[in-house]
Amino acid sequence: MRWALNRVALATTSMVSLAFLVPLWMLVGQIAPERALADARQQASAMVAALTVTDDRVALSEAAASTDAGAAGRLALHIPEGPPVGTAHVSDGEVGVVAQSRHAAVRTVPGGIAYLQPVAVRGDRLAVIEVFVPRAALRRGVHNAWLALSAVALALVAGSVLVADRLGARIVAATRNLAAATRSLGRDDLAVRVTPDGPPELAEVGRSFNAMADRMVGLLRAERELAADLSHRLRTPLTALRLELETCDERPDVERIRRAVGMLSEEVDGIIRTALEPLSERTAERCDLTEVLTDRLAFWSVLAEDHGRAWTVLGDSTPLWVPVPRDEAEAAVDALIGNVFHHTPEGTAFRAGVTGSTLVVEDDGPGIDDPYRALQRGTSSGGSTGLGLDIVRRLAATSGGTVLVTRGQGGGARIEVHLKSTSDVP
Repeated sequence: MRWALNRVALATTSMVSLAFLVPLWMLVGQIAPERALADARQQASAMVAALTVTDDRVALSEAAASTDAGAAGRLALHIPEGPPVGTAHVSDGEVGVVAQSRHAAVRTVPGGIAYLQPVAVRGDRLAVIEVFVPRAALRRGVHNAWLALSAVALALVAGSVLVADRLGARIVAATRNLAAATRSLGRDDLAVRVTPDGPPELAEVGRSFNAMADRMVGLLRAERELAADLSHRLRTPLTALRLELETCDERPDVERIRRAVGMLSEEVDGIIRTALEPLSERTAERCDLTEVLTDRLAFWSVLAEDHGRAWTVLGDSTPLWVPVPRDEAEAAVDALIGNVFHHTPEGTAFRAGVTGSTLVVEDDGPGIDDPYRALQRGTSSGGSTGLGLDIVRRLAATSGGTVLVTRGQGGGARIEVHLKSTSDVP
């Protein structure tokens, strides 16, 4: 932008300068010859008195030599009798024509021009005063004037470009600061703000950006507080359920329910802590997805036995480190396995595992008829919230991967979560 403004200033000032310089150059070229002819007329007028007083050649020669043109050999007196006094540059015929016309004239001669002025002398005769103007005198000062005008034009152009550059630098600096702040905001730096600067329009954009950032921070804070409040409301039924379980007998199934309630309580506490934690304070985390899957399968295996579901581990135990927090990976794995329990009949087998850099969960159920719709947030054909696969999709997006919904070998749903792994082990 800065160079574009400079080019606009350069082009505009150059055109304006040329619009004034061309006429001035032409005017200077016309003034120089007119000045030289005016000087020639003055030199000729100085000899008129001498011609009207005397016709002595010696006296006229001395009078002619007293002038600048005569001293330089550029003045000649064509008297009626005899050769001209001084150095003549025009022919006698031209002199005769001017004498007969009785009007001053200018003739082009080799090396310049000659100014001829007829003068009446004694005896009603006519003499002609000739002043030779060399070509150099006709152009004297023209080149210097042109150089001076060109220098002024260059100075004007340079000055305008410099001013445009300074103004452009201010605009560009304000624009770059605004762009940098926008990029920082896009990288979850919610504390970034700009100092409104530059032209009034850009300054207004900066103030609008700050207002938008403040509004975003307020909305996010309200959303986090709402999530924390809603999660906190789960404590009441959980507390009642825990107290109810404490009155039950010590049986294996009751103990499993107690552990499940304890895990649920811990999850609620984790949701509240995460909701209250500002995004700017969250640090990048990694986890071993293979280990996470092993832990979650151990949890779901108890429920699978109760439902008569056969389950198989796919792939091997090779660690797969992904750049996502462990709790998010656990939520995604739970969403995938939980969908199997929720959307397939009891006794339906399923398989889960990590193959290469892909998390795979498939079942032998009816499958998913519309994979595209299933990945849309809040959309479900099975009567659920429609958030499970969206959690998985966001996990893949966080690690730079994708989610693919297909059918497995048994005709059921097959979910492939392709992840971007990292070789760094924390």
